Amino acid sequence: MPRFLTACAAFSAVTLLASCAEPASEKGVSDNSAASGEKTTITVYTSEPEEKVDEINAAFMEANPDIEVEVYRAGTGDLNARIATEKESGDIGADVFWAADAATFEKYAEAGDLAELTDVDAEPVIDQAKDSKNLYVGTRIIPTVIAYNTDVIDEADAPKSWADLTDPKYKDKLVMPNPAVSGAAAFNTSVWKNDPALGEEWITKLGANAPMIAESNGPASQEIASGSRPAGVVVDYLIRNLAADGSPVETVYATEGVPYITEPAGVFADSEAKEAAQTYINFLLSEEGQKLAVEQSYLPVRQDVGTPEGTPELKDIKLMDQDLKTITGDKDAAVELFQNAVK
Repeated sequence: MPRFLTACAAFSAVTLLASCAEPASEKGVSDNSAASGEKTTITVYTSEPEEKVDEINAAFMEANPDIEVEVYRAGTGDLNARIATEKESGDIGADVFWAADAATFEKYAEAGDLAELTDVDAEPVIDQAKDSKNLYVGTRIIPTVIAYNTDVIDEADAPKSWADLTDPKYKDKLVMPNPAVSGAAAFNTSVWKNDPALGEEWITKLGANAPMIAESNGPASQEIASGSRPAGVVVDYLIRNLAADGSPVETVYATEGVPYITEPAGVFADSEAKEAAQTYINFLLSEEGQKLAVEQSYLPVRQDVGTPEGTPELKDIKLMDQDLKTITGDKDAAVELFQNAVK
């Protein structure tokens, strides 16, 4: 998952949180409040960009006027740190966690921090976005792709595969996010390291081409758009957004397949508003919620709502095999390998 702005920011489409340094004054009002005619309030911890989650929440609260959503938004690393601090001092201060990759959720699942999604309808969701224990569910497919600047690189000469990026002609022309900083980049590095067609040899060869290492996906995409590093590795929706704004960039889904994150959502076991929290997740997975995701330039997790303009259908994009246990367990070693390779 892209590492978004980590500055502390709290907001809601209706009600702002009182402070970025403290959780909401009430950690989700009990579902029983609905029976008395009061609104149920849920708190969502998310790494979604502010304008996008605001749009989602406005649509959700219009469809569910008895539920009010409060949001704390930060990068996944900062969210994890906040949750760890809250666990030490008491209960987690949110009802819904919506962020990052499935590997992050696996850690919370193992610790017993997530509640089973007993009232969430994940039937339309593709298998790659589902958790076998039903403790979380993916809400978008965010692939990492190859991108290039069309003013600098002709389509005929553009890389088509991960293997192509190791060609010496791309030496000093590549950029990619830093896996030591970006959680999504670290996840991808472990996927590549454990892929039979790529592995350690590919990472070593990639390092020989001296890619620029940007702090996150955002700066990496800007380097490609400017042409200073005319090819690189980045999440796909950033390139679609740049292209829509007029930048000369093109997206390539690598022939070997693409690593991807699913930006899951789950409900914390500490939540006192589990019913309302699951209603929120149902909205994210609903036809309306998934169409909003497509309008926001994301690939959906269901195949009946289309894809962003100019993007292949979901069924036509080859997703790499991702064994979460292996990827999670090998992530630190993969990042170390990458850092040694690009010195």
